[in-house]
Amino acid sequence: MRHRFALLLSTLLLCLVPQALAAVPFWGDRQSSPVDTPPAMLKPGQWVWAGSSTGNAGPMAVIVSLTEQRAYVYRNGILMAWTTISSGKAGYETPTGVFTILQKDKDHRSNLYNNAAMPYQQRLTWGGVALHAGGLPGYPESHGCVHLPSAFAEKLFAASNLGMTVVVSEEGKTPPALVHPGALSPIDPTTGKDLDIPLLEDGRAWRWEPERAPDGPVSIVLSRSDRILFVYRNGIEIGRTRIALNSPTPRTGTHAYIVAAGNDPPATGAVDAGQHMRSWIAIGVPGREDEAGAPLPAEEANQVVVPDDFKALVLPLVQPGTVLVATDASVLPQTTGAHLQVIDSDPPEQ
Repeated sequence: MRHRFALLLSTLLLCLVPQALAAVPFWGDRQSSPVDTPPAMLKPGQWVWAGSSTGNAGPMAVIVSLTEQRAYVYRNGILMAWTTISSGKAGYETPTGVFTILQKDKDHRSNLYNNAAMPYQQRLTWGGVALHAGGLPGYPESHGCVHLPSAFAEKLFAASNLGMTVVVSEEGKTPPALVHPGALSPIDPTTGKDLDIPLLEDGRAWRWEPERAPDGPVSIVLSRSDRILFVYRNGIEIGRTRIALNSPTPRTGTHAYIVAAGNDPPATGAVDAGQHMRSWIAIGVPGREDEAGAPLPAEEANQVVVPDDFKALVLPLVQPGTVLVATDASVLPQTTGAHLQVIDSDPPEQ
């Protein structure tokens, strides 16, 4: 009798909540691919997350390229994550344009499609278009939403805020810089408006425009291929300068560093010869986890020559939380070099 009662109770509960007890599928890879994996080399379901899901390190923005079937996440103007996606299929095309996150629901289920699980939903329109975890066959197959790998969707959900800008682009409808995004964000993170940052004119060593972003966290990107150093504040480029490399065999690869909390800002030369390098410690991005917490090597600092006048303008902005990324990849929009892979804006645990 007791066994029959338990069976009856279980049956009643399942009848009351049949869908709620259904297992939620898991889509895509469970772990990030190495940080050196170019976006174009990702297979369906693969992704790279080189940032932290916590902390306040500048505004975030997402660019979804329907043409590429990939999404790019920027923080403080610098690429920190990228992933394969699946967008709306024929008859259910994902709309292009500039959107903001209107609503977040970790355990969302569809009101239109048989209570289907849509984990880590971030709503873009009240008409049913959203970012969420979903199937990733390698081509558009959704009913208008942007499907993400489950683990990636979870990280993005944790890192984003209501109001975050999301730009959905497509060949022939939006500028090429938004269809094929690079290492440096091509949009204003607060408005989604595409930015046209001019190159340095011939004969000009550097440009400094701090009024473009009067305050906010700072990130520095150094490209050895382009021989240019970029300074971003609050997601907006405020300066760039030509650099020289004084080493015949410079360090190669992409490496990220942060001024850790508790360290005093360097008195001279954030990228100068190595007497004040203790403030910069390495970030253990995917594929380089063993570097986490190590100081910026003096040989890497010593190989870079920055104009003194530009250096004097940048140094007062270098504070705990400032990020430095050095790469041998090309990052200028007119180049065809590899994408720069970055970046975690929180200090590693020690």
